[in-house]
Amino acid sequence: MAFAGGARARYCVRVRRRDILLGGLVAAPGAAYGAVPSARQLKWHALETYAFLHFTTNTFTDKEWGYGDEDPAIFNPTQFDAGSIIAGLKGGGMKAVILTCKHHDGFCLWPTRTTAHSVKHSPFRGGKGDVVKELSEAARRGGLKFGVYLSPWDRNAASYGSPEYIVMYREQLRELLTSYGEIFEVWHDGANGGDGFYGGARERRKIDKKTYYDWPRTWDLVRKLQPDAVIFSDAGPDIRWVGNEKGIAGETCWATYDPVGEDGGPASPGDVRAKDSQTGTRNGKHWLPAECDVSIRPGWFWHEKENSRVKTPDELQDLYYKSVGRGASFLLNVPPDRRGVLHETDVASLAGFGKRMRETFTAGLVRDVKLTVRGHEASLESKRPVTFDVIRLREDIARGQRIDSVLVEQATEGGWAEIARATSVGNCRLLRLPGEVTTTRVRIKMTAPAEPLLREAALFLQSARM
Repeated sequence: MAFAGGARARYCVRVRRRDILLGGLVAAPGAAYGAVPSARQLKWHALETYAFLHFTTNTFTDKEWGYGDEDPAIFNPTQFDAGSIIAGLKGGGMKAVILTCKHHDGFCLWPTRTTAHSVKHSPFRGGKGDVVKELSEAARRGGLKFGVYLSPWDRNAASYGSPEYIVMYREQLRELLTSYGEIFEVWHDGANGGDGFYGGARERRKIDKKTYYDWPRTWDLVRKLQPDAVIFSDAGPDIRWVGNEKGIAGETCWATYDPVGEDGGPASPGDVRAKDSQTGTRNGKHWLPAECDVSIRPGWFWHEKENSRVKTPDELQDLYYKSVGRGASFLLNVPPDRRGVLHETDVASLAGFGKRMRETFTAGLVRDVKLTVRGHEASLESKRPVTFDVIRLREDIARGQRIDSVLVEQATEGGWAEIARATSVGNCRLLRLPGEVTTTRVRIKMTAPAEPLLREAALFLQSARM
């Protein structure tokens, strides 16, 4: 059967409610299957694409990791413009932003009461500045959610390694969670201990990363002060690291995950068997979806020598398909420069990426297709041929991750021909076809231990081929 034309269609479906057999028990298809996301996790899943801002004294010293002995006087972004930064991120379709309020060097971007190593003792705004305040307010004006990164490791603090530091750390966290409005994500990484300034000691300090921070009590504090915020670390408790800094989830990427430490024991931030993080755990006990972090530049902080090495819109689009398109989130770092704004090259790349996303997933949406679902099979039919090269599937993850795999076929004169297949679906599965397909019928066969619950199935014509 030869087809021509390119009518565009949209279709969305909720599986009909009827009884199904689960492990010998009769259960409604709307009942939960396995681990399910919390309300805060569901809100996070809806964001999909958001930004990281790495900004501190490193921006001015041309370092990636500050030693902790940097003079606060070097922090002086004389053209700092939070509104401009947010506008640049919005151009790339970012839905939220996370700021490195304190990196490993210990320099705080807000006038904290806990240390003199902060903007309060810098020339920024005459010592009256507050980067966290300006960015959080600009984000909300721009419709973006705001999150905070607070490094557990502090190479400046004289008390690091002692119980007194944990008191200080939690007080810093309290300041951030009570002074800057609603926080959508609290971010902790796994850099723990090593050499540093430590108040002039200039020595190497080692801590037991499994016990030193007493994470359960710290996370209890987050729950108390910002109950709707998700908490990120290597091992959760809400969001997991994907196991690399390339922005790429596993081809199979389950939202359920049972993390273990490098020694096979209990996991903790900084102590997770990273090879498991890309794929997660099928039928795991915990809903711990992956976050894919990557920088738009080779480094996490701005370096002038990297101005010519900014990722292109094509590269960002590819990362989107390999993160969001595999059920994870896409956390893209875009570091402000020494002026205190996003570099022009970064802004241009973001704008190009945003344009591609709009052209594909808004203008490229195919219309006028009827969807019929019967058990483990879905059929898409159009009265006239439609052309597409991207397929998007979404499960109703509020009831668990059910689908093990999908096979997508198109109708041909001789019957059915395979055009795509994939394993995990979850919040979002994007299937890029090697070329355009034009047909009047598409069939999706799903394998799952319980009746699949598709929240969405949609066809698109990718912008690069429009």
